Amino acid sequence: MARAPGIQALLKRLENDRQPMRPLYTVAGNEPLLVAEAMDALRAVALRRGYGERTSLTMDARGDWSAVSSAIRNDSLFGERRLIELKIPSGKPGRGGSDALTHIAERARAGGLDGILVLIGLPRLDRATRGAKWVTGLAAAGALIEIADVARGELPRWAAERLSRQNQSLDADALEWLADQVEGNLLAAHQEIQKLALLYPPGRIGFDDLERAVLNVARYDVFGLRDAMLAGRASKALTMLAGLRAEGEALPLILWAVGDEVRTMARLAAARAAGRDLADEMRKNRIFGAHEQGVRKALARLPLRTWPRLVCHAHDIDRLIKGLKAPGRLGDPWEELARLLVNVARPDTRFS
Repeated sequence: MARAPGIQALLKRLENDRQPMRPLYTVAGNEPLLVAEAMDALRAVALRRGYGERTSLTMDARGDWSAVSSAIRNDSLFGERRLIELKIPSGKPGRGGSDALTHIAERARAGGLDGILVLIGLPRLDRATRGAKWVTGLAAAGALIEIADVARGELPRWAAERLSRQNQSLDADALEWLADQVEGNLLAAHQEIQKLALLYPPGRIGFDDLERAVLNVARYDVFGLRDAMLAGRASKALTMLAGLRAEGEALPLILWAVGDEVRTMARLAAARAAGRDLADEMRKNRIFGAHEQGVRKALARLPLRTWPRLVCHAHDIDRLIKGLKAPGRLGDPWEELARLLVNVARPDTRFS
């Protein structure tokens, strides 16, 4: 699948007005803020290039996709170049949408979008969606720009860059503290940084001022909790569990994510002990990318005999949630879930 360079490299190249724009750009990413900013930047380039008439549509599987076809087919009222902006928040256009997007791609490849620039915004493409005909068609006809997430380790630098745009700065410790407060919620991080520009003048912001200004807006999800557990980051896993609890996340849902992972790990450990190909077993269990790296770390950290015991621990927590007794366990299922996380992340602790 053909892909455009990263968004910054692409925008740098398009600063040269002699560099032609493609008729079709598709922007996909997990962070709505970054996708929106990338589309804003491309829209600004298009406006500078004379695409003065803009039509914006938000679609899903139940939408009237004939409106998209009509927008592309209709002529401009004033003979201007036109920008058609299409947002698909779910990333699932349905059959009608898939057909419409495939048609747009075919028309773009045939040169049939003269005077029209189509800009499409999508969430992160999963493995199945990436191979869909309409996605491969859009990528082949124009440029597919996939926006990477900002990982926790990159957050301080990301925040520092944003602060520098408003002529402000923080020292390294303050940047780390800020990253802890906003982790997992990039839009809120952006808003907090903008708020600093309203509250304080240009220059370095002291830690006390930062602490007074910034709310704790960290947001976690069960899959992030799973990843921290697999990576051996016990302290991080416990912090995320406390955050999920404070946000009112349902304990059965959290246990489902953790327990399902523990059961999968037990199967993989048994398969490896039996001499089966681990990579093949991971593919069967749909484990790829960063998740695969975490699984390999956990398998290397814990011996095979540990996993059946951890599966039993997860079952005991399920009993506690249902109000049943679990011999040898604490009465609080949240506390036992914390112990389970630590036993996976750091099996040599006193919680084992």
